[in-house]
Amino acid sequence: MTGPVLVFDSGVGGLSVVEALRRRLPEVALAYACDNAMLPYGVREDGWLVARILAVCEAAVAASGACGLVVACNTASTLALDALRERLSVPVVGTVPAIKPAAGASQSRHIGLLATSATVARPYTARLIEAFAGDCRVTRLAADPLVGEAERLVAGDRPDMAVLRRVLAPLAELPDLDTLVLGCTHFPLLREALEAAVPHPVRWVDSGDAIARRTGQVIAAPQRRPAAERGWITGPDPTLARGLAGFGFAETHPLVLR
Repeated sequence: MTGPVLVFDSGVGGLSVVEALRRRLPEVALAYACDNAMLPYGVREDGWLVARILAVCEAAVAASGACGLVVACNTASTLALDALRERLSVPVVGTVPAIKPAAGASQSRHIGLLATSATVARPYTARLIEAFAGDCRVTRLAADPLVGEAERLVAGDRPDMAVLRRVLAPLAELPDLDTLVLGCTHFPLLREALEAAVPHPVRWVDSGDAIARRTGQVIAAPQRRPAAERGWITGPDPTLARGLAGFGFAETHPLVLR
């Protein structure tokens, strides 16, 4: 297949993965799809979400003519990755919190996971920690407000530093925590602001480069990057369209579900 690699997320978080893909695979054509009409995913029922993710991704792959799909969303990956691979005829790459590299990088053996409430609480996350960070103390921090701050940033507003400091405040009581996993794809978009808000220096780890590396391994993408790439959104939002344009997706179209 010769179409673009399609990056999917519930919102703009997948744009952090787009940045990683552009660094590692600069010649590869990309497309972007987000289900902004149903953001945030973390508050919705699992069975409904699986059906919704399948419908959105199937429609977006068809609309874009994609040669492969990158699910740049932890919630969608943990719930629907197997179902997507069964339903779609193109390769599918998923996202998981970067627990393994964080455990490998930590000197103090105390790492943190900054993620949405849904990701923090999922049994899948507990299994990752048990498998790859069994010798570490892992502190999980629910950071749902950061999703909205990342959306604001892409829309052209500055993130609210008071919100970031409040989310990160528990780290002040954990001076030996030396490595922090950005366990939601929205969060790397806020990296600069988070560095300014964190109570003490930490090593930041996210999944972006690992996703990009895996994409290069499993998705054959011979189509070269065009001058204007396309995005699809499920709900009308001129501000979001402008934000996507800032990441190279100059053409934004409504995504019609079957």
